[in-house]
Amino acid sequence: MTINPEDTVVRLCVEGMQAEAQGRFENARTLFTRAWELSADDFEACVAAHYLARHQDSLQEMLRWNLEALDRANAVEDERMKSFYPSLYLNIAFSYEMLDDLVEARRYYALAAGSLAALPDDPYGDIVRHGIEEGRRRTRTESAPRSA
Repeated sequence: MTINPEDTVVRLCVEGMQAEAQGRFENARTLFTRAWELSADDFEACVAAHYLARHQDSLQEMLRWNLEALDRANAVEDERMKSFYPSLYLNIAFSYEMLDDLVEARRYYALAAGSLAALPDDPYGDIVRHGIEEGRRRTRTESAPRSA
C-alpha cells in the first residue's frame, strides 16, 4: 500500500499509533476520529476507519468500523489497497471471533490467508501473517478457546 506520510489523515493516524503505543488511548481515539472527519476520499477513510475500529467501546462497534474500512477499501479503484486487505480481513475475522460468530470469523481468516501474497516481507507482514495463523488455529473447531 502506498502511503504519503505528508497526508494529513495519515499523519494523524501515525500520531494516533504513537499515542496508542504510549498508553494514551483516549488521545489516540481523538486523533483517529479527527482523521476520519478529515478524510477526503475512500482511501483516507479506509485508513482512518481501520485505526478507529481499535478504539471502540463495544465489539459490535469495532466490527462496524472494520466493515466500514473494508467497504472503503473496496471503493478504491486502484492497486493502493492490495497489501492492506490481509490486515483488513484479519481485523474483521477477529471482530467476528470476539462476537462468537465463528462461521464468519473462519470465512474472513480464510480471505486473509488467501490474500497473503500481497503482504510485504517485513515486520508488519510478519505480524499480520502470525495473526492470521493464530486466528485460524483458534477458530479451527466450534469449541475453540477465545484468547487473543
